[in-house]
Amino acid sequence: MIKLHSRKKRIFLQLLLLVMTIPYVLPLFQMVVGSLGGIGILNYKAVWDTGVIPTFFRNSGLIAVSVILIVLALCMTAGFGFAKMHFKYKELFFWMILLAMTLPEVILLTPLYTTFNKLGLTSTFLSVILPSAALQLPFTIILTRNFQEGIPTELMEAATIDGATTWQVFYKLILPLSKPIASSVVMLTLINAWNAYLLPLIFLLKPSMQTVTLLPTYFQGEFTNDQTKILAAAVITALPEIIAYLCMQKNFEKGMSAGALK
Repeated sequence: MIKLHSRKKRIFLQLLLLVMTIPYVLPLFQMVVGSLGGIGILNYKAVWDTGVIPTFFRNSGLIAVSVILIVLALCMTAGFGFAKMHFKYKELFFWMILLAMTLPEVILLTPLYTTFNKLGLTSTFLSVILPSAALQLPFTIILTRNFQEGIPTELMEAATIDGATTWQVFYKLILPLSKPIASSVVMLTLINAWNAYLLPLIFLLKPSMQTVTLLPTYFQGEFTNDQTKILAAAVITALPEIIAYLCMQKNFEKGMSAGALK
């Protein structure tokens, strides 16, 4: 960590960081202010009165939790394998994962729809959960690998000498030390899964299966465009992510810095 002993330098740095946050904070501020336009707090009541918020939150929560569990389990084990284990073609497999990061979501829609249609998975949550998890795995594996490479190998060797198996080393040593990066993975996955729009729009055809990202569409149509209620809906859908970030802020920042800067 860089320490600034000069008071002027600290003040300058704080002002600089404040200015850098404006482009990110201003849209959020405008969203909240805009949601209170017109009839004010009653905009939120109008959104709640649609009656779909509990259903949408339940569906998005189910998808987000499922994607988090899949991504967390796979990226932790894959990161451990790439960081600490030696096997044939390890670098080739890792570069294949890097290559997967270049695939945009939209070009996968046609093959995914065809596949799920043949398997009878269209209009099921699996048709959103599985692609969402797969799309987030490459980046989270890279973060996890970089973080776990920083864990001293001597700890693993000592555990092995004491008779621990590879699974015991992973479960009892690596996982507890990987809590910061696990928090980062959970937060990033939550944001992406909760805000998913394209996949639920294409695959979840039943109204009872729709997610929170489709909530603003209730106030936008051919003859209506109620911006205040759209913004109120956006504020409501963002609350779970804000609460989750505040709960995991410390470990999230620690994990991101360690995983990204290795």
